[in-house]
Amino acid sequence: MGAALTRSAQWTAAGHGARALETTPLNEAILKEIIVFVESSIYKHPQEANYVFVEPLEWKTNLDPSAFGSGYVVSETTVKSEEADKNGQPLLFLSVPQIKIRSFGQLSRVLYIAKNTKLKEAQACIEANRNPIAKILGLDYNMINEINEDSSVLTILDKITKDDDPESEIKMKIALLLKQLDLHLLNRSLKNISLEIRLNPGTVKNDIELLKRFSGKGEQTALESIEYTSDYEFSNGCRAPPWRQIQGEICYVLVKPHDAETLCITCSKEGVFLNGGKTDDEGEINYERKGEIYKDLVTLLREKSAIFSENMSQQEVRFNEEQQKEKDQPNEAPEEEAATLHKASTAFRRSALEKKQVSLGRSQMTKRLEPSLNWKTTVDARENKSSLRDTQEEKHGGRLEKSRPSTSPGRAQLIRKSAEKIEEIISESSSESEEDEEPPDHLQESNADLPSEYWQIQKLVKYLKGGNQTATAIALCSMKDFNLAQETCQLAIRDVGGLEVLINLLETDEVKCQIGSLKILKEISHNPQIRRHIVDLGGLPAMLNILDSPHKSLKCLAAETIANVAKFKRAWRAVRRHGGITKLVALLDWRQHSTEAARRSLYEARDGEVARCGALALWSCSKSYANKEAIRRAGGIPLLARLLKTSQESTLIPVVGTLQECASQENYRAAIKAEGIIENLVKNLSSGNEHLQECCAMAICQCAEDEETRDLVRLRGGLKPLASLLSNTDNKQRLAAVTGAIWKCSISKENVTKLREYKAIEALVGLLTDQPEEVLVNAVGALGECCREPEGRVTVRKRGGVQPLVDLLVSTNRALLVNVTKAVGACAVEPESMMMLERWFVPLLVVWSLLSIY
Repeated sequence: MGAALTRSAQWTAAGHGARALETTPLNEAILKEIIVFVESSIYKHPQEANYVFVEPLEWKTNLDPSAFGSGYVVSETTVKSEEADKNGQPLLFLSVPQIKIRSFGQLSRVLYIAKNTKLKEAQACIEANRNPIAKILGLDYNMINEINEDSSVLTILDKITKDDDPESEIKMKIALLLKQLDLHLLNRSLKNISLEIRLNPGTVKNDIELLKRFSGKGEQTALESIEYTSDYEFSNGCRAPPWRQIQGEICYVLVKPHDAETLCITCSKEGVFLNGGKTDDEGEINYERKGEIYKDLVTLLREKSAIFSENMSQQEVRFNEEQQKEKDQPNEAPEEEAATLHKASTAFRRSALEKKQVSLGRSQMTKRLEPSLNWKTTVDARENKSSLRDTQEEKHGGRLEKSRPSTSPGRAQLIRKSAEKIEEIISESSSESEEDEEPPDHLQESNADLPSEYWQIQKLVKYLKGGNQTATAIALCSMKDFNLAQETCQLAIRDVGGLEVLINLLETDEVKCQIGSLKILKEISHNPQIRRHIVDLGGLPAMLNILDSPHKSLKCLAAETIANVAKFKRAWRAVRRHGGITKLVALLDWRQHSTEAARRSLYEARDGEVARCGALALWSCSKSYANKEAIRRAGGIPLLARLLKTSQESTLIPVVGTLQECASQENYRAAIKAEGIIENLVKNLSSGNEHLQECCAMAICQCAEDEETRDLVRLRGGLKPLASLLSNTDNKQRLAAVTGAIWKCSISKENVTKLREYKAIEALVGLLTDQPEEVLVNAVGALGECCREPEGRVTVRKRGGVQPLVDLLVSTNRALLVNVTKAVGACAVEPESMMMLERWFVPLLVVWSLLSIY
């Protein structure tokens, strides 16, 4: 809360009076988040809500004493709370208009009493107590403001491990909660700021220099003059005084338009605005903002001067060209620097690989550190041996994932995304035990190249191993505050033995420790290297055991983590062998209750959320043929059918995804028809969620292998939404799924008639060019089915579809060639189309050559 109020909240400029919060959307969002935190403290953190502040929070309130009811001693001008501290002092004291409060519980009650004015009360409290953390916890805990300091969290942990005072322990918990709130507020502020246009000294300087070129005494000039108020330029390009640069201000300019008085303008990172101008006494700037903020100087001057706006409109092309020249000036230094970095990184990776190969044998002999707490170890020694032969490829929906560790998270994510696009063809009959050997992990070993987060996380892991339970919980929460999506942070946890500790924590009876451990494992298990280590260390059985817990939030976290880990064969097999499929299917048994408590405890979650997480895990596991059979035998199909009736899109996507994977099996297709699932799949084709539409279309494509299913799709009105989705070609994955569903449905003649009525054939002809091969295969396949009817052949010819079909005969994709030859053959039945083919003649030679090949 301290750092967010200092760095993100927008305050009025310093003047003779006290600074106040400006009325801006960002400040309002920050205040609302603080109100939510305080109001929820009573039922989320009851112990912390009763804590008595070191000093009271004091401000001027607009509340009337008569607004207070039971629990308070009320007079005409004063109010005292019946709740008091150990010295008998009331935790709330109001002497109109001054109010003093000494606990979160009383703060929450005051906000409840304030009702519609709670936002004003919160603002008054923040403005009057600029350092609330020091008043709540004391000066010793003011370090919580410095959230970016390397030692802040570690200092807190040191203090709690050495101090057994119960008061100190509750203070630490509150300090941690306030730190989490601070980070939440900062993240919320970053989201708001990222939507705004941010200026920098270079941009502002370029704009001013350009405007000077368009200034002068002539009638065609945009301005009479524009000049800085200060000639001194700091090394960072700013001309504002240092104490104003802290506020984000860059410089101040005096602008004289042709039709207005001289304007004194402040240029800041947030934008430009009018200030109070130069004072008469000393000629200094009155920094107070006097109007709204504009995105740049030109926009402000257009608003303030009609002549400027008119003249600039006439010279706008020239002005924009000048601006572009400034931006496009060649800069060779970055290219040289990039080349140097590339050479250095290449040499470093080679060195790191050699070091890794030497140290690999040593690391296997090093004894793992064990936590001093009574955490149970459930590492399967037999599975540990298999860590030396991890695979490089992971089957994920017919795609590959490759892991190439690097300190650059951006590069790691880029590699991961590009690797997932590589097609993989794996036979269903292949053994799940067949795994390729993985090359050594190219982990960086040079200490100088590792960021500070790497070492901070390693220190936190040591507290997990050797601290008491409170210190363990705080260390887990502090670790969660790091960017765990960054590969450096993930590998730091692994390298120091943190994975073993996190998995051991899953075996404890401390729910908070289990939740903290699962939250971290869920984030880092997106890394293929990490998820394989989790399987080797026996993490999946521990997570599967948690699925039997009465705490719904725990079950949700465990299922989501399993969904991330179960991305390869060995993980699928481990889930099935430890009875995980049956447990995950049980999570789907959700019967929505008419009433549910409005306020849930820390560990409670809705049944619908549990079902969603269970479906996510089953979706990952359903890539395996054996797991598909296990899901069917466990009674998963009726439960999935029931979940399809929900309106929650977040639940529908994994449910339909699981059905899509399983529908490749004939016995599943029969069960899907029997459960009436097709009707719900057709219904969700009209959803606004593109991912859900894609999953439903793919499921229909799988199920439409059966004639009865094709008829059901038509009778339930599914052909019309499928045809309408052909018009949106931006989402290629969804387009491939939709064209696939139309292809399979068009095998039935009755469906072709309906598709022709919905103008689907015309849309399919439009997809014969500039589309990915998977779309082309499906679109041509559908046209081949439609061209069996005379009306379809005529439509393809009149829409100019014969020529694009002939052009595709030179493709190298075998599946596409098969469909193209079928479609061309169907078109050749019509005399007019055959005349077109004879005129070209070359296509006939291509077809003949294909016959000789195949």
